[in-house]
Amino acid sequence: MKSTMSAMPLTTRLIYDHGRTVHHRSLVTTYAADGSSTTQAYAEIADRADRLAVGLQRIGIAPGDRVGTFCWNHGDHLAAYFAVPCMGAVLHTVNIRLFPEQVSFVVNHAADRLMIVDQQLVDLLAPIADSLPTVERFLVVGGDGAALGARAMPVEAALAEPGAVPEWPELDESDAASICYTSGTTGDPRGVAYGHRSTFVHSLAQCATNAFAIGQEDTILLSVPMFHSNAWGLPYSGWMSGADFVMPQSTLDPASLARMFEERRPTFTAGVPTLFNDLLNHESPAPVDLSSLRVAVCGGSAVTGTLIDAMKARGVPMLQGWGMTETSPLCALSHPPKHAKPEEDSYWRSKSGRPSSAGIELRIVDDEGAELPWDGASVGEVEVRGPWVATSYYGIDTPEKFHHGWLRTGDVGYGDQERFVQLTDRAKDVIKSGGEWISSLDLEDALASHPDVLEVAVIGVADERWEERPLACIVLRDGAQLDPAGLAGHIAPQVARWWIPERWAAVAEIPKTSVGKADKRALRERHAAGELEVIAPTRG
Repeated sequence: MKSTMSAMPLTTRLIYDHGRTVHHRSLVTTYAADGSSTTQAYAEIADRADRLAVGLQRIGIAPGDRVGTFCWNHGDHLAAYFAVPCMGAVLHTVNIRLFPEQVSFVVNHAADRLMIVDQQLVDLLAPIADSLPTVERFLVVGGDGAALGARAMPVEAALAEPGAVPEWPELDESDAASICYTSGTTGDPRGVAYGHRSTFVHSLAQCATNAFAIGQEDTILLSVPMFHSNAWGLPYSGWMSGADFVMPQSTLDPASLARMFEERRPTFTAGVPTLFNDLLNHESPAPVDLSSLRVAVCGGSAVTGTLIDAMKARGVPMLQGWGMTETSPLCALSHPPKHAKPEEDSYWRSKSGRPSSAGIELRIVDDEGAELPWDGASVGEVEVRGPWVATSYYGIDTPEKFHHGWLRTGDVGYGDQERFVQLTDRAKDVIKSGGEWISSLDLEDALASHPDVLEVAVIGVADERWEERPLACIVLRDGAQLDPAGLAGHIAPQVARWWIPERWAAVAEIPKTSVGKADKRALRERHAAGELEVIAPTRG
């Protein structure tokens, strides 16, 4: 027996049409650097998207063509999120934090025919514009982009007349709607093409209660850059549900965000740990009022128990999310299980999470690819598969990254009987000392709870006796001094004795990758070059 239900393709256009009609009065507020703001209704954003789609069609952009964006978070970027895929083209959100040669690589690899660029970012793109031969035009938001040469024009000049209606093509749900590239920390960035169907079901999943529970009553402070994994999918799930948006553009400093919290009272936000640490540490002229948040989602790198408890003390539950560009990125969330006791809340929220919804499957395998038990002890590489998980990269043959339909994440960890995963390291960052693994993430979590520690990253360095030992790189709070003995004593009750580092370094900052993660490769290179002042007490 076959289904009697409609086989309507699941596409971004369904999301777009639903938001623009059912939620036409929902609001998108974009903040400028000077603190001023502009508010548009969904209906206005939709009209802008229609005019952009017609303008792109008149320029000659056709289904399958790639359209890049080089933009911060604002209303025009949101319009492009719908105009481009709904007309059958492929949205390529270019990460502005990549090195120039990496930006050139991803634009050329994707073969972008056109790029939409913020005027404030023109100076970043102009030096490499001549190395982008596939780009026929640059449409500039907020200026004329003169530094980009003759190919540049204001986006206003490309828009069709108000009220223009695009000739939407029939869309195949298996076609690419957008493409994002990985951060390229180990080799060239790799393209992940998100399909219309995968975008639709990923958006539905984010709206579910056991995920983010996004609804029309929410106001989303979109602090995740729209060039990073499509802002974690929130522009689509938020629009689908009719949530209001607060768009900060590039103004992510605590003082500016404090103003947005005061004026717009967001109920939901997401970001990397650094963002929340900055908000918590901002005291002038007063602490940031976070009381409007019903939840804060934190991801991008491991979330410490200290940060979770600090947010809880301010009345905000923090939800840890783990995912990758390859997983769209929703994969695992740290909602405590329903049987958890109140005093166990932080324990569960500190875990990397368990599958966010039906369809996402996780497993842990050993070096030979054999599946390991979920016993809370067996450590191996985490693999994932699901309806919005990549099974290949665009235009690059990398069979070593995929294992019989499973994505090899490169993350090392273990699982328990509640199907929670606890990541202990990236495979490339694992510290193996005397034949045993040391979790740099667990060490960082323990050290972060010391009152003198503002930020910490632990790397493995060569050791004559043990092959490798941990080096703790510490950013200290103002006025604090590096105290190895005190730090070692602080973490002694929390970790195995043989994990405790002998090597310590005070650093001004932890270098970050283009997606806000600690760049441990850069720290290892600095150590190898003798650029870190390491304190290494003699062992007793």
